[in-house]
Amino acid sequence: MSEVIKVSALGKTWLMDIDGTICKHNGYRIDGYDTLLPGAREFFEQLPSADKVIFITSRKIDVAKQTEEFLKKSGIRYDEIIYELPYGERILINDRKPSGLKTSIAINTERDHFMEQIFKVDDSL
Repeated sequence: MSEVIKVSALGKTWLMDIDGTICKHNGYRIDGYDTLLPGAREFFEQLPSADKVIFITSRKIDVAKQTEEFLKKSGIRYDEIIYELPYGERILINDRKPSGLKTSIAINTERDHFMEQIFKVDDSL
């Protein structure tokens, strides 16, 4: 059963890795092309247009064109991609709103499985 994560009705910024998170890990190297993971397209289709999507990746900038063409062809919208990040942990630090709303959430998925969490807007947050 999927975990439900309650979120506010405020606009969101989605920071997401590419390889092993929305598409097969290193598929562009192994297979010569990327393969979208099941559930990824549907997730992006339901995101409000006001939300921002920023992809983060260790991919080298020389595969930027290939990566961006794949995302466009797959119907995955995004606002920015940050390339050539280190291979280690990605650490998000954010403040808590005076209301107590936590403004950061971290999800670690199994490699090559799109996240199982469901985000549900809770107007009381």
